[in-house]
Amino acid sequence: MDPIILAIIVVTVIGLIGAVILVAASIFMYVPVDERVEKITAVLAGANCGACGCAGCADYAKSIVEDGNAINKCTPGGAKSLAAIAEIMGVEASSATPMKAVVACSGTCEKTSKRYEFEGIHSCQAVKGLYGGDGMCKYGCLGYGDCTRACAFDAIHIVDGIAKVDREKCVGCGACAAVCPNAVISIIPEHKRKPVVLCQNKDKGADTRKACTAGCIGCMKCAKACPKEAITVENNLARIDQDKCIGCQLCVKECPVGVIHVPAAE
Repeated sequence: MDPIILAIIVVTVIGLIGAVILVAASIFMYVPVDERVEKITAVLAGANCGACGCAGCADYAKSIVEDGNAINKCTPGGAKSLAAIAEIMGVEASSATPMKAVVACSGTCEKTSKRYEFEGIHSCQAVKGLYGGDGMCKYGCLGYGDCTRACAFDAIHIVDGIAKVDREKCVGCGACAAVCPNAVISIIPEHKRKPVVLCQNKDKGADTRKACTAGCIGCMKCAKACPKEAITVENNLARIDQDKCIGCQLCVKECPVGVIHVPAAE
């Protein structure tokens, strides 16, 4: 027999045997996949931002189908994704309260100043490692934009020395909060009337005023004005219990330094 023809026959036979083995393996090693996982993945926002608490959109879809995870955790997808997931799962769509980032600092360039001129890497993490930061207030926003670079939605920028959140773009994923070395960013439920204290300074009032004219001085006026005892002052810093707060905003009016704000209204 011609060697060339023989070689062709041998290669063909080997190929056929390999194909049979692959087909058999695919049949015996097949792992059933619920088609709902793929359908839900397709209707999610596709941002893979982690706001839902999962590693990504596909992981979240799998957790909904296999583990019974809540269907309303995709904040970027909003009502559209929620309705689609509810239809796929055959359940009622119950919307979740939108989560937004809040920067607990009011120390703009006008309100505070620098202790020294930092000339290193333009990073909050870098400046934090040098004497705790270059700002007069060691608790405030460092203003070097680590949060801005971490945000996949272009929802946070450095304005007048501190981070400012674009509430229309923010999806509450928490990426900005995760990289903030001073932990001044938190993710809280959006509410049109409930205020928050935009300060983290725990020093005594007199020391706070020296560092920043917009800092909480722990004067207790807000706590005394609150009809629901939703405000406490601990370590010279006012804190508002969002569960108790009714949004009357009396604390906003009473604060002598104007450090209590309603983020959703700004």
